[in-house]
Amino acid sequence: MKLTILGGGGFRVPLVYGALLGDRAEGRVTHVVLHDLDAVRLSAVTRVLAEQAAGVPDAPEVTATTDLDEALRGADFVFSAIRVGGLEGRANDERVALAEGVLGQETVGAGGIAYGLRTVPVAVDIAQRVARLAPDAWVINFTNPAGLVTEAMSRHLGDRVIGICDSPVGLGRRIARVLGVKNPGEAWIDYVGLNHLGWVRGLRVAGRDELPRLLADPDLLGSFEEGKLFGVDWLRSLGAIPNEYLHYYYFNREAVRAYQQAAKTRGAFLRDQQARFYEEARRADVSALDVWDRTRAEREATYMAENRQTAGAGERDADDLSGGYEKVALALMRAIARDERTTLILNVRNQATLSVLDADAVIEVPCLVDANGAHPVAVAPLPDHATGLVCAVKAVEREVLHAAGSGSRTTAVKAFALHPLVDSVNVARRLVEGYTAVHPGLAYLR
Repeated sequence: MKLTILGGGGFRVPLVYGALLGDRAEGRVTHVVLHDLDAVRLSAVTRVLAEQAAGVPDAPEVTATTDLDEALRGADFVFSAIRVGGLEGRANDERVALAEGVLGQETVGAGGIAYGLRTVPVAVDIAQRVARLAPDAWVINFTNPAGLVTEAMSRHLGDRVIGICDSPVGLGRRIARVLGVKNPGEAWIDYVGLNHLGWVRGLRVAGRDELPRLLADPDLLGSFEEGKLFGVDWLRSLGAIPNEYLHYYYFNREAVRAYQQAAKTRGAFLRDQQARFYEEARRADVSALDVWDRTRAEREATYMAENRQTAGAGERDADDLSGGYEKVALALMRAIARDERTTLILNVRNQATLSVLDADAVIEVPCLVDANGAHPVAVAPLPDHATGLVCAVKAVEREVLHAAGSGSRTTAVKAFALHPLVDSVNVARRLVEGYTAVHPGLAYLR
């Protein structure tokens, strides 16, 4: 089975390959094709993968290419993990927004809109190529903003593109752990929303909802990441546990202030950190795998550091530093390839799941997965406060898709202006001016 990874020179690719090495079942991946526009990054990551595979019998063959059509042709699965504009682009997204006093995070607010505007045209081109060159392939989208990009690709691939994120999985795992659930895989997580905008409303074990027990115990509730981040009183007021990214909405002023005061934005930190990694990993006298391991540990430990500082949440727990998106991706791939039925929280087309959104809107919900793909599970309606946010952000995503498809600068301004975290039409106009000045990938906006 052939797996193509777009963005194959990306820093997190070894997580995926490392997980593949442990898969010994029939129908496993035998050939991994890495595609990237940057041959230097491809070379560094290929070195890391070679060290990972040393001594592993029948490790999947790895090839690398800068030719997109060659990479896609004949693929059974495509992991799309591209970053249009690179980390320099992310750093610019943050800088332009913060200069206007609004959030510049990668997927949330102004930064997420800018990232989406330059990513959607590229993602659409990939979807059209997959439809032509590998029509039977399943596309698993890692690329942020994951819900928006998945929806753009679904207009050409239908339900054969599925978006993934490890945030809901990590949240469910933390809740299960603090409740003493011995096997988190046996818990049903009632989670619903959009990517990076969802809430856990229940966690059922053997048919019993254990979330009320957590909400009723302030010591338990304040003992894990989200309890520290949002505060016990706010979580009890909501009656649910929000995805960590909702901190940007619920504590927006504090988050913006912390980002403005930070020595570096997250994008700038990762840009500089990964530049050092790719430079060092090329050296013949070092272990590329050791360099990668060291860099990854630093990356995970500093994740959302500004938000935790704002909330006084302290350092991340050691149990939360292991990542997990690669496990979600491989579980999804195995379920489809081998018809190993499972339940995963995924980004898929709504169909009739949330009545406040149309059938084609991509949402993030539990899905039953089998050989025919991912099928969203019916969920209870969202409370009014959550419905308002979900509908507002989905409306913004639709304006982004319209702007990307039409090249309309006016529509791009509208997308920024309508976002709940951008508080002025004039700010929206200045954001579009600022982003088009620093991003060549936005030259199509006229």
